[in-house]
Formats: sequence, C-alpha cells, structure tokens
Amino acid sequence: MLKKFKAKMAALAKETASLYYAAVDKRTPWYAKVLAIAVVAYALSPIDLIPDFIPILGYLDDLLIVPLGVALAVRMIPSQLMDEFRAKAKEAGFGGGTSWGKTAAIVIGALWLCALILIVMAVVL
Repeated sequence: MLKKFKAKMAALAKETASLYYAAVDKRTPWYAKVLAIAVVAYALSPIDLIPDFIPILGYLDDLLIVPLGVALAVRMIPSQLMDEFRAKAKEAGFGGGTSWGKTAAIVIGALWLCALILIVMAVVL
C-alpha cells in the first residue's frame, strides 16, 4: 500500500511539473494557465490554507486540494499539449525522483511575485 501511495505521489509531482510548462506556454488557454499557476504555486509553496502542524487537517488540504487542482487543470488543457508538457517535464528530470532544488525555488519565487503584482494592481487600479 505504501508503494502504491509513493507511486501516486511521484506521478502527482510529475503532473505538477508538467503544469508549470503548461502555464508558460502560449498555446495553453488563459483559464487553464491561471489554474495551473495557482496549483503549482500552492503545491510548491510552504504556505498552506490549513497549517501542517494541525493534526490530520493540516495534511488533509494537501491531499485534497493539490490532486483535485491538478486533475482539473489537466482536463482544461488539450491532451496533445499535455503530452508534450509531460515529455518536457520528464526530459528536465521533474517528478522522476530527483530534487527540484534551485529550479523549484525560482518557480515558487516567480509565481509569488506574479501573485503579488496582480494583487497590487487590483488594489491600485
């Protein structure tokens, strides 16, 4: 059972990396980009809706929100494009048991910066 869970988590990591490529590709519909950015930011961010130190509920949001968000975003993206993004993620080594390291830090920082800019623009304008 633990092996099956680990395999599903590895697949989820690969799908999350694929969504990053979808978010930066021009061919991805705008509504799918918005959701993909939100899912990737939430998945990689240390900030959660429910903090992890709260027993059971802290991890429940990660076990529900991220997989559901990934599944919804993947459905919004044409399957041919998604196959291409999965190949890019695999080629880059994402989700294949390797550490995301600096790339993940850059992606997280860029996503939070974009979110901050959008919030400031919404408040100012």
